[in-house]
Amino acid sequence: MEVSGIGAITDRKLWDRGIAYLRRRDRKLARILTKESYHDVKLDGDYYGALVESIVYQQIAGNAAESIMKKFKGLYKGRIPKPSEFLSTEEHLVKRSGISPQKYSYIKDLSERLEKGLVELEKLNSLPDAKVIEKLDAVKGIGRWTAEMFLIFSLGRTDVLPMDDLGIRKAVKSAYNLRELPDAKKLTRLSKNWHPYCTIATLCLWRSHDVVTQGKK
Repeated sequence: MEVSGIGAITDRKLWDRGIAYLRRRDRKLARILTKESYHDVKLDGDYYGALVESIVYQQIAGNAAESIMKKFKGLYKGRIPKPSEFLSTEEHLVKRSGISPQKYSYIKDLSERLEKGLVELEKLNSLPDAKVIEKLDAVKGIGRWTAEMFLIFSLGRTDVLPMDDLGIRKAVKSAYNLRELPDAKKLTRLSKNWHPYCTIATLCLWRSHDVVTQGKK
């Protein structure tokens, strides 16, 4: 089975091709795309660590999450533990760092699946996007959005569009002058000409939304 785009999002030449392709295929999207739209994406090779951080950061402010992560890592000399180390740590010590009972259960489920071999993170880079999402979605607390972030920032896949991401929906609303935030059906229709470079469109849309938001402050 062929898997395209593994790690490719870090390739500057691919970006140049993708930007040119997207500008030809979508005139409205082209307005936020320039030769300077390149994003220097740094892939996170610590797959377990990336997923643990994504769980900790769920539904809380960035500053609060950073504080919790610092205290959590402090239990392990400033680093994210291995799954076996986490499972051998007394639960009350983990929760004392600020990890909620629910998030503790999520990290525990991920760690147990890894220790039992039910999920093999190192093999995910050989699977197609849909299969990666399926594998990760089976873990408690890891939904489709988190799996899509993993595809982009850990595996470097080139054709990922997080339909449920609020930032993407707001950026598309602005770029296309829509009256309402687009739902998944609308985004699917608008993005039909973005493949196989949806990740490039995603990163550029995020950046455009940040620029628009900052301009309104």
